[in-house]
This record gives sequence, structure tokens and C-alpha cells, in this order.
Amino acid sequence: MFTILLPALLIGGLAAVFGLILAYASKKFFVEVDPKIDEIASILPSANCGGCAFPGCAGYADAIVQNGAAVNLCAPGGEEVAKKIAAIMGVSLTPKERDIAVIHCQSGGYNNTAFKFEYKGIDSCRSAATIAGGPNQCIWGCVFQYDCVKACQFDALHITEDGMKVVNEDNCTGCGACVKACPRSLIELVPISKRVHILCSSRDKGPIAKKSCGNNTACIACGLCVKNCPTQAITIVNNLAIIDYSKCINCGICASVCPTKAIEDRMLPRKEAFIHEDQCIGCTICAKKCPVQAISGELKHPHKVDPKLCVGCEVCVKACPKNAIEMVEKGSTVALTKEN
Repeated sequence: MFTILLPALLIGGLAAVFGLILAYASKKFFVEVDPKIDEIASILPSANCGGCAFPGCAGYADAIVQNGAAVNLCAPGGEEVAKKIAAIMGVSLTPKERDIAVIHCQSGGYNNTAFKFEYKGIDSCRSAATIAGGPNQCIWGCVFQYDCVKACQFDALHITEDGMKVVNEDNCTGCGACVKACPRSLIELVPISKRVHILCSSRDKGPIAKKSCGNNTACIACGLCVKNCPTQAITIVNNLAIIDYSKCINCGICASVCPTKAIEDRMLPRKEAFIHEDQCIGCTICAKKCPVQAISGELKHPHKVDPKLCVGCEVCVKACPKNAIEMVEKGSTVALTKEN
């Protein structure tokens, strides 16, 4: 009987001792967690997409409270979540424009890609791109295994019937998951207000780039976009035109002069500016801001827009302090002038 009780007593005694040690340690080394962390974590969308550059939503919540991270880094949550976090932290919210994904490639579909061979390997872009430089002739373009679509958690990337990828701007949160998934860096996050994009990523020289592209819409580095850009927002780097979005004003001139249609203008059909003379105070701000000198008028007198020169960039609309400028359909300014 004693031989049975002794081990039981020893084990029970050890359990009690260790229990006391753990109880003491839990009090001695207790780290108080700021309740704001749990509060912020509860309002984050739990997407854990990594778009904020922190390890998941919990990591971001901790970084906000402990390290003062910006409160508007959650792309899926957007401005609504940012406002709630700012209220919890007692800080003012700096407005941040929403980014969306832009795919800098017009190939990737079944009918507009020039192929070298038929790929039948692992269903992964990264895998396809490593086999002899990829199945398509353009070694810079999309290999259409759709890793980006698989990575998107918000149903913002769709595949058309011919295999092209299309971004749903309403659903896109700018989290960057698709950017990370693309092995050829074809996707970029761009402010949603920027509506002109170069849809090519080829670094090959003109003739080779055009031949390799299935629909002949490759950038051939002709430089016409660079020469015609009124704000010097475009440069040629390694045989490819690149837009500096901080300088781009959406004038669309680059798209209109591009011989291969490698530049997309998402503002088409473009409108033209019209100045309501009864509201214009002649401050000349619009004339000074217009990148194509389409506005004229004397100081303290109503200004006018030359519809033949106006490119519909809307710069004047944003600059006017009296909201006297309206964007209207092309050709309708004549009727509006008569009404005024």
C-alpha cells in the first residue's frame, strides 16, 4: 500500500510546488496589456493581408498603441476604420487617398499573347516564369497562372473569358497582396485619382518588344510621350516609359500620341472645362494652373476656356476658389455660353 501512496504523494507535492512557483511568476512578471490594443484589434477587418507592413491585424494594433504607427495604414478598412482608430488614440486623422492596383501589362490573355511553348507545369506564375523564361515570348509579361487573383481576398481581380485580368476598382482595397504575388512585378498600387497608365513592362528594345507582344501594344520607347508631357511626368528607363504619378495631372496627352496604344486613358471620353462667367472673379489662378494654356482672360474679368486646347485634365476645376468651373460634355460649351 505504501509503495502505491508514496509516488502519488510525491507527484502531488511536486504539482503543488510547481503550481505555487507558476502563480508567483505570473504575478511577478505580469505585463499589463493596454486595453486600446484589443479595442483597435476588434475594429480591424481581420484580413491579415500585411498591407500595413505589420504582421497581421493584431501586430498593427500593437504597433499603433506601443510605437505610434500611423492610424490610416489599413487599406481594407479604409477611412471608416481609420477614423475609429484615430478616435480611440485621440489623434487627428490625416486624409489619405485610396490606392488601387494597376496591372502594367496588356498581354496575359489566351488570344493576345505570343507563345514559345505550352506550359503544363505547376499552376503557379512563379513556377511558369522560371521555365525557359516563361511560356510567352515576352519575358517581361504576364504568364497568366493568376497568382494575383488567388492572393486577392476582396474579389477585386477577375478573369475575362479570354484570360485577361481586370481590376474591380470598387472592391480593390490597395492591400498589396497581388503586388507581392506577381513574380514579374507587373502590378503597382496607384492613387485612384490617377487615371492614365502605361500598360506595358517590357524592357526590350522597340522592334523586339512589339514582336514579342501578342497584341502589338508594347512600349517601344519612342519618346513621344516624354516630349509631349506638359509636366515632365514621364521618363524612359531601360527602354520603357515610366510615369511619375506625383507629377501626372491626367491630361491624357501621352495616351493620345502613343503610336502603339501602350498608354491607357481611363478618363475617355474626355470632357472639357467651362467657366461660368457670373461666378468667375478673374483671379487668374485657373489660367496659371492650366498646363496647356487653354484659359485666357484679364485680371478681375471673367475668363474663358478655348475648347480646342482644353484636354479635360480638371486641374482648373480643382484650383478655382469660387467653384466657377464645370466639366461638361465635348461640344456643349457653345450652348452653355448662349444660356449665360
